[in-house]
Amino acid sequence: MTTGKRLQPRLVLLCGLPASGKTTLARQLAESYGAVRLSLDEWELALGIDPFDEEFQLKLEAEFSALTQRLIALGTSVILEWGFWARSERDEKRELGRSLGAAVELRFLDVPYDELVRRVVDRHAKGGLAITESHMERYRRIFQPPTDDELALYDPPPDPD
Repeated sequence: MTTGKRLQPRLVLLCGLPASGKTTLARQLAESYGAVRLSLDEWELALGIDPFDEEFQLKLEAEFSALTQRLIALGTSVILEWGFWARSERDEKRELGRSLGAAVELRFLDVPYDELVRRVVDRHAKGGLAITESHMERYRRIFQPPTDDELALYDPPPDPD
């Protein structure tokens, strides 16, 4: 956990479908790790950008990647909260974090599909993002859950002090 006298920074990837609990966990981890939390959804909403604008989302992800590199180089841990649905995305960020000397965690939030649908419907009814059941069906088909072999490639969470 340490490099020299400084704590080794951590890069934490939160993997899961919408409403799986990524934001709640990201907030907890940011607090306990003293990390910067980067959330695509929150930034898009704060900037008045349509959260379904894929072109903007790709640009924002690129900016967040550059910021992540700088923060880790400065010794600051980073929590990336954007789902990481594809194995290739997770591999890319794991390799980036490791190349910068960071420990890299993958937190997979595996919630039953029916519960996810219930949560997004409830969220929308309360004024949240308009994710529909048809969105969720499409997302479920695209999503590549990490296997046990993939999860073994990541660092475990640090021991609680």
